[in-house]
Amino acid sequence: MTTTLDSPSLNEAIAPDTEIVARATALLPLIEKHAEATSAQRRVVPEVVDALEAAGLLKIMVPQHLGGLGANLRTMMESVAEIGHGDGSTAWAAALLNVCTWFATTFSDRAQEDMFGEDPNAHASGIFSPPLKSERVDGGYLVSGRWGYASGSFAATWATLGIALDVPEGQDPRALALIPATAWRIEPTWFVAGMKGSGSDTIVVEDHFVPDHRIQSFADMVEGRFATSHKPDEQSANMAFIPVASLVLVAAQLGLARHALDVTLAKLPPKNVAYTYYTNARNSPTHQVAVAEAVSRFDQAELLMQRATADIDGAAAARVQLDRRTRARVRMDTGMIGELVKEGIDRLMTANGASSFADANVLSRIWRDSEIAGRHALVMPELGKEAYGRLLLGADEPLTLDV
Repeated sequence: MTTTLDSPSLNEAIAPDTEIVARATALLPLIEKHAEATSAQRRVVPEVVDALEAAGLLKIMVPQHLGGLGANLRTMMESVAEIGHGDGSTAWAAALLNVCTWFATTFSDRAQEDMFGEDPNAHASGIFSPPLKSERVDGGYLVSGRWGYASGSFAATWATLGIALDVPEGQDPRALALIPATAWRIEPTWFVAGMKGSGSDTIVVEDHFVPDHRIQSFADMVEGRFATSHKPDEQSANMAFIPVASLVLVAAQLGLARHALDVTLAKLPPKNVAYTYYTNARNSPTHQVAVAEAVSRFDQAELLMQRATADIDGAAAARVQLDRRTRARVRMDTGMIGELVKEGIDRLMTANGASSFADANVLSRIWRDSEIAGRHALVMPELGKEAYGRLLLGADEPLTLDV
């Protein structure tokens, strides 16, 4: 499916809400100010979390009747990219809190009431991987397990965690369970080179009872069969599950690209080019080409994001399930966006020289954050290419991953 922009209503459905994006832009000075502290503390500092929450930027796609902004995916992507313009870790945590909280809004109405009824500012973290124990008991499941890489868990009041259902052989046992933070603890495990402040630690649950109404089959979610009763009246309740879950993982990357380019254009032009006769890099063809190539890659990444969100938001606005081939293409394009951004930032790092990697240089943090972000399992470009290629060619074998 390629969205045709042929009606005012569709244009409105897929366009970003510029007022919401402007809220993120307004917070850039605060986010940049605390970026180093966020990395050092291994979590987004409270001042920034509070500011994001006050601006509604942790519940961008949460429906208005649940206390959210009720915006579309494009708005969320642009807002998180702006946050990433200030700090990659903060953007990564914001992206995961936004998308996992959106997951929660697709659960049964009763589950939504459990989560948002007493706390309209509730936020969710989440991990898809299955637990150590998922035992069927009367009325639900008894769950125990460890879920690593739970980004943003430090600010979450709930979590959407993968569990295994007791189903007949041959059926997909995967599901997501909505579990309150009172049932889990955070084990510090996120000690890495980049995205240090994303708080991607491990959630630990021990023998927690999850009632059936807080569980959704993963297969149903993949095909858009969400448990919420609001599909007829909410655009967000009709968004394609895997494409959204994948695409949000490159929103921070887009912000990192914007930041790296800003720093380069501010500092590189007057820089001396060592061991040459060029006293200013702005006059060096080598540097001119490197920056142009980087910008071209960033532009391609932005355009792929815009097409993907137009398809996802357009289908959701029309209340139709996005077709499988387009879903696979979005999965592939997600990987391409990450790859393009990494390549572009790499060219800028080379153009700026070895000093770019100094701890005191913000480009060093941008590069490290981008290298980590681009290696998330859902962003790996080869897997997305394989899935899309299988569907394009009509391969005999089934897909090896979800789209």
